[in-house]
Amino acid sequence: MSEMNVPLLDLKAQYDGIRDELEPIIRGVIEDQWFIMGPEVAEFEKELAEYVGVKHAIGCASGSDAILLALMAHGIGHQPGKPIQRVICPAYTFFSTAGSVSRLGAEPVFADIDPATYNMDIDATRALAQKTENLAAIMPVHLFGQSIDMDAWLELGKEFGVPIIEDAAQSLGTKDSTGAVVGSRGSIGCFSFFPSKNLGAFGDGGAVTTNDDALADKLRILRVHGGKPKYYHSVIGLNSRLDALQAAILRVKLGHLDDWHTQRIDNAHRYTKLFTEAGALTSATPIGEQAEGLAIRTPTGVDGSARHIYNQYVLRVPATIRDDLRAHLREKNIGNEVYYPVPLHLQECFLDLGWSVGDLPHSELAAAETIALPVFPELTDEQARYVVESVVAFVNQHAAQVV
Repeated sequence: MSEMNVPLLDLKAQYDGIRDELEPIIRGVIEDQWFIMGPEVAEFEKELAEYVGVKHAIGCASGSDAILLALMAHGIGHQPGKPIQRVICPAYTFFSTAGSVSRLGAEPVFADIDPATYNMDIDATRALAQKTENLAAIMPVHLFGQSIDMDAWLELGKEFGVPIIEDAAQSLGTKDSTGAVVGSRGSIGCFSFFPSKNLGAFGDGGAVTTNDDALADKLRILRVHGGKPKYYHSVIGLNSRLDALQAAILRVKLGHLDDWHTQRIDNAHRYTKLFTEAGALTSATPIGEQAEGLAIRTPTGVDGSARHIYNQYVLRVPATIRDDLRAHLREKNIGNEVYYPVPLHLQECFLDLGWSVGDLPHSELAAAETIALPVFPELTDEQARYVVESVVAFVNQHAAQVV
């Protein structure tokens, strides 16, 4: 197959498909000159709440701020004269999950992942919770667009008497095994509208969702410096408002989101089929535990009422060739990324917490073996086949057929 260009994400292609719908909306916001909060934000919040299936959706400035606001609404953070509070979260995720905990003066406690799904392992979390003093919350992540087992995690929260805060930054529209959209069953759901997300703004943006009226009131106050009414402050909050321009853009995109999900899912399934035909197994079988076959592991997928929206399509290959494969794909003009090369417990800024190499082996191995491929909705069949052929040829040559 002749060489072609396959970006990791093609936002220009997405924009071309909705340009005629978007541009009048953007002009309308500019002409109205109402840029902060206002009717566009209110309407988007209403539509988002309906989409997620919750009573309340509250826009904010970013996905990171969504996590901050969720923690603050639960009273988590530094409290003078009181013991430090702790929040259990995964080590294998984007930095803001744990960074937000530390920023508030609480301490993140890192749990290992299930190596097949990359989501936080519930048994590892239970073991941590049993020995964690002053546990204030558990914050699992629906990583890469795949839901955790919400039934089991909600029971875990009840067992330890702490809220389950859902970090759903990568997973708007993901459904759990009951068919519920993530962000609808925990105490608070946290979403990001960073441009690369499946629902991306034209800049930063985020939202929190909840069915709890009291928490919703706190969240609305906290995002405007803790003021209610204006200029009267009973608590200290953030300046974290969703711009009207971003809300207007997100309203248009939200109407296309499920169609884009269908395309992402189709692209992911095509990848998996092609890789499987070439000899790959799923991530349920670790690299090195097969007698023969291709040294590639595809995502495990989901069954029943669950929906994996594939914000990322993540392969595993032997750690010894992963970075060389990345370089090869770049030479072939194929976009790729590593989510995430250094697990959080080994980040320099968290070294004072006492974690060491080997403490969370599944997180560390995922950081060394994974590579994300283009899976954006507009990916063509020809592009997908070019990606698969390029990956398979390299792995066959450098890792051999026998692992």
